[in-house]
Amino acid sequence: MSSSASTSTLPRGLAVLTTFPDVLFIPEIIFGGLVWILVASSRIPDSMLQGWVMFVSVFCFVMSICLLCLYFCGAHGGGSSCWVTLDVICQETAALFYLSAAVLEAYMTYRLGFSPGQAYRENIAAVVFAFVATLVYVIHKVFSLLRWKSS
Repeated sequence: MSSSASTSTLPRGLAVLTTFPDVLFIPEIIFGGLVWILVASSRIPDSMLQGWVMFVSVFCFVMSICLLCLYFCGAHGGGSSCWVTLDVICQETAALFYLSAAVLEAYMTYRLGFSPGQAYRENIAAVVFAFVATLVYVIHKVFSLLRWKSS
């Protein structure tokens, strides 16, 4: 994999799957989809918090797939500075959103208390995957910022 510090342009085509940090789109989509599924199937008494977590997981899932498809198609035309900036903004927004969603999901799971049921285990799994997705988005954000700085 090539380093983001050595290239200041965005990859296109299948190079997206071999360039760091762009290869992180795959785990973002996987963990985001898992959060989406687990939160959708769990029961939380406060629908406002569950709604925010659902919004974040769906929004970031769709945003990551759209960016990945745009990079595959080469719509950015070689990675001008506005596309590199857009990549940084998207990753920063996703990292901040996922951090807030993970904390809210953890708080609601804590408030539910330990109950030996399927719903509690789903909420625990959603919390774990939300924090993993947050970590992946933060790593992607840091390396996107380095690419932006070098462009």
